[in-house]
Amino acid sequence: MPLPNDLPLLCPLCLKPLAAADTRASGPARMACGSGHSFDAARQGYFNMLVGKGTSFEADTAAMADARCTFLGTGHYAPLAREVAAAVVPCLSSEHAAVLDAGTGTGHYLRAVLDAAAAQGRTVNAVGLDISKFALRRAARLNPEAVNLVWDVWKRIPLADGSVDAVTVIFAPRNPAEFARVLRPHGRLVVVTPRAGHLSTLAALTGMLGIEEGKDSRLASAMAEHFDAESATDVDIPLSLTRREAADLAFMGPAGHHQGRDAIADRLDSSPEPLAADAKFRVLVYRPKSRL
Repeated sequence: MPLPNDLPLLCPLCLKPLAAADTRASGPARMACGSGHSFDAARQGYFNMLVGKGTSFEADTAAMADARCTFLGTGHYAPLAREVAAAVVPCLSSEHAAVLDAGTGTGHYLRAVLDAAAAQGRTVNAVGLDISKFALRRAARLNPEAVNLVWDVWKRIPLADGSVDAVTVIFAPRNPAEFARVLRPHGRLVVVTPRAGHLSTLAALTGMLGIEEGKDSRLASAMAEHFDAESATDVDIPLSLTRREAADLAFMGPAGHHQGRDAIADRLDSSPEPLAADAKFRVLVYRPKSRL
């Protein structure tokens, strides 16, 4: 697992720079700071940076991460991944390009960004953050060149000020102040949200949570202090799913915290295949406000 020296990771305990530490060839990767704090990689390839109380937020379970990995691996959401990559790659610096994927989950969208950059001959240093170690186990396998960290986005992100070209936030919590702090002046924040009607037919069958009323206005208000809106692109994906795929799709999101996959599958048991649903997304690009 690479630990790029030009990626300015910071120790969450003292905020001093972290760098790769010498380890035995057969041992896990390790990061350490000048104060002597060190972090060993888990055998699955990610680092757990949460110290002390950790986080009070509910992380995705192993079963939810499996469902997400299985569903996204089918390529159903590939058009969305391509749109995210298309928004990110033009922002990348010609040297020392860096991307932060906040709420990386199983890493599928970051993979699309890295592949799109590589197709243009660009090398990107990448950091993926998530509070679920189960999701990061899969992200570390999919994106071994990235540094994958268990972290709570509501805490100070362990990156130096002005250190990344793009921050991506795809169906994940948003901390505008921290995203603005770690972005370079030319950088961009790419946020993906569901639109009204997203998976509505599937939600009616499975009990998935609907889109909260007023969500768009709350997002705009939350961003206004630190960012200016630059563009918004709608992505519509008609889906034709097996019952198993539909159950994975429902279970991999917030509904998975409230009901088990078997209960969701039971709700779909009498539904004829294929099941039709429309995924409706909005890809929003923000530029940081001037710091002058």
